[in-house]
Amino acid sequence: MTRPLTTAEIREKYLHFFESKGHLRLASHSTVAPDPTTLFTVAGMQPFKENFMGAPAVFDGVASKRVTTAQKCVRVGDIENVGRTRRHLSLFEMMGNFSFGDYFKRDAILWAWEFLTGPEWMGMDRDKMYVTIYKDDEEAFGYWTQEVGLSADHIHRFDADENFWPANAPLEGPNGPCGPCSEIYYDRGENYGDDTWADYFQTRESARFLEVWNLVFPQFDRQDLDANGQPVLKDLPFKNIDTGMGLERVASVVQDVPDFYSNDVFKPIIDRVAELSGKPYEGETSVSHRVVAEHIRSVSMILADGVAFSNTGRGYTTRKIARRAIRHGYMLGFREPTLYKLVELVVAGMGEAYPELKQNQTKVEKALQDEEARFLRTLEGGIQRLGGLLSDMEKGAVLAGADAFELYDTYGFPVDLTREIAEEYGVSVDEAGYAESLEHAQEVARAGSKYGKSELFGGNQEALEGLPATEFIGYDHLQGEGQVLALVGAGERLSTLGAGSEATVVLSRTPFYGEGGGEVGDTGRIEWAGGFGQVRDTQKTKQGVFLHSVLVQEGELTEGATVRAVVAPSRAAIQRHHTATHLLHAALRAVLGEGVQQKGSLVAADRLRFDFSHGSALTAEEIAKVEQLVSRWVSANFPVSWKEMPIAEAKAAGATALFGEKYGETVRVVKVEGDVDYGGVAVSSMELCGGAHVTRTGDIGAFVILADENVAAGVRRVEALAGDAATAWVRERLNATAKAAALLNTNPEGLEARVGGLQAQLKAAEKETASVRKQLAEAQMGGGGSAATTRDLGGFKVASLKLSSIEGNELRAAADKLLDTSGADIVVIAAEKGLVVKATKAAVERGAHAGQLVGKLAAAGGGKGGGRPDMAQAGITDAEGALGALEASLG
Repeated sequence: MTRPLTTAEIREKYLHFFESKGHLRLASHSTVAPDPTTLFTVAGMQPFKENFMGAPAVFDGVASKRVTTAQKCVRVGDIENVGRTRRHLSLFEMMGNFSFGDYFKRDAILWAWEFLTGPEWMGMDRDKMYVTIYKDDEEAFGYWTQEVGLSADHIHRFDADENFWPANAPLEGPNGPCGPCSEIYYDRGENYGDDTWADYFQTRESARFLEVWNLVFPQFDRQDLDANGQPVLKDLPFKNIDTGMGLERVASVVQDVPDFYSNDVFKPIIDRVAELSGKPYEGETSVSHRVVAEHIRSVSMILADGVAFSNTGRGYTTRKIARRAIRHGYMLGFREPTLYKLVELVVAGMGEAYPELKQNQTKVEKALQDEEARFLRTLEGGIQRLGGLLSDMEKGAVLAGADAFELYDTYGFPVDLTREIAEEYGVSVDEAGYAESLEHAQEVARAGSKYGKSELFGGNQEALEGLPATEFIGYDHLQGEGQVLALVGAGERLSTLGAGSEATVVLSRTPFYGEGGGEVGDTGRIEWAGGFGQVRDTQKTKQGVFLHSVLVQEGELTEGATVRAVVAPSRAAIQRHHTATHLLHAALRAVLGEGVQQKGSLVAADRLRFDFSHGSALTAEEIAKVEQLVSRWVSANFPVSWKEMPIAEAKAAGATALFGEKYGETVRVVKVEGDVDYGGVAVSSMELCGGAHVTRTGDIGAFVILADENVAAGVRRVEALAGDAATAWVRERLNATAKAAALLNTNPEGLEARVGGLQAQLKAAEKETASVRKQLAEAQMGGGGSAATTRDLGGFKVASLKLSSIEGNELRAAADKLLDTSGADIVVIAAEKGLVVKATKAAVERGAHAGQLVGKLAAAGGGKGGGRPDMAQAGITDAEGALGALEASLG
């Protein structure tokens, strides 16, 4: 029997097939979105948005109107469905073949059919193929029936809400590129259902008929409705092809498996989850196995692309995916970091196609391990919060849905786990209320992250339409003349701008640098006959139009006026910091290793900030080495040059480029014309950069690193100063050190020893205090815990005791000792501010639960708390009240 193709083999066959049809094979773009419309790359065509709009189709110096890719995509709008359905994934591979004004509908259809049914390719059964088309697309119908030979009863015509892109575009808009679609389905046979092709269009749910490919034909320019209310559709002069074949879908068909989770990529991961948890995988009912396996792929790929866990943006979304996986791991019994061990299986399955997985495997594992450790502690906090809620409730009560959702939203507590714990208290959960709260949160999230292909073609910038790119002269000149091409306020074109008004001014030429590449936009002033204004900021559009934010201070500025633009003197400080950033980057790579990758930067007049990938804090020795390298460049006073060249030539010359950054065919390269020595190795600085720089390294002046801090898992941030700012900072710190030394009756040279001596004295005092508290606790407990009250409650032997002036570690230690010496099943120790409950393993197995008990006692003692079945603690204000509730709580 012939072995079915692996996912990797299908991927390679697809790319090879379209290479044979004259397509240029390109590597996948990063999961980080190439444009600001989305956080992540959500479609195979997204990296080519500008090419679809007519930009030159040149990639790393190679021109080609035909391109094919295997694009890793991330979509999280329906993340709650992942693991619960056959087809929802947060990470999927979209196989794409694209034409930028070259071939069109006929070739796209015939090639798709050839790849799917050709015996040397996928070899699918022709009789099991079905397609959908737009109802009025007779051209596609003709190709499918006359050239492919598909029977008409295998073709279904859809309205514009289904087989048109964007959906409903003819009637509802938006204006712009649009066109019909044709989807290809495969009938998987009666083993997957007894529904028919006709049934599918009634239910839209089927395990039998699986969509494997979508062909999009943007052939019209949709304009306003005519007098009869009908859309005006004009043929586009520049017609494109955008197709997408879901790799996981095709693998399901070729490998004849019921869902994605049974293919050759997922199965090893799921098997490993079952092995680690000791819980077998049982298909669709094993949701937690599926969630862990799917999300570990997403998180591994995103982290490998340089994203770090954070509380904002894509870092927050990545954390959300990871924590959903960790929650389901918790439900499988994982109580310590475990999921990071699955990364190696993701690398094994996908690392050949996406080498960044292999290159960054160790960093991904470390980041995920740290995130697991943090979130597992948070889950414990959720257990305490839930225990506090339940301890106040009677048996038969219902936990509010809003409270259950708060536990999920704040602590990442899954409702399944909330339900399980609540049942131990005899409490049910208002799941309808929980679902309502969840739906509301999802609606808010969806409203802020809607995505459609039409959005990839840009937002509303009508006020700037038709304006030419601004001529930038700011590399060589800090002042110059230009003509006012447009005045824009509140999104509308203005003819004049009076004194006291602020608006956006577009000039024909400008010396002002528009914010980009981490460098802030220039400020300064513009002057014209009869007036002047302050330039507060400068931005620029993707089309190269520079936008000056101008406050008119005197006179009236009119469209068409000639102005003199003068950049503020602060540009010199910005240039010092920008060139210093390049040298810092090169020095960090020399000292810390080639694994350092830039993750962000800020270049301003008063400071620089540089974010980079690195797993640990810099040591004082490493910081000193980095500063020394930069200072060597500064002392050598090397020339700094820049020139434009083809990107392929720049990369061949060794210029540093940012992973995932999109560059044009021609790039600007900034180079320091001289190397410095580090351990016998020559270190150079040459980067792709559009920013402003000094002309010689000596212009930078003093350089000092202020701080190194962690900003996200695996990402460090260095802040530094150059020039006068650095000199002033050093003087301030020297003055502060001298004052501190004087206060401690020493000199700056003796400050470290003096502080060390004081710390030793404090540590000794704290140790003595802890020892006294321990002795005090032992004295109050009596020999062998004889001072404790012991009684039988609820089928358990319970020892209880009140202590005075004991807290924290000593209170927990006293509970441990009492449990060891008293022979009790459960011990309860209360003090003025704290309460600890501990239970033996045998007692827990018989139903004892310290977390439940501490919640009830704490409530009686004026506090709240919770914890595990064997140990729990709480803060209280009334020890007598807490101990007095023992009998009622356990009786």
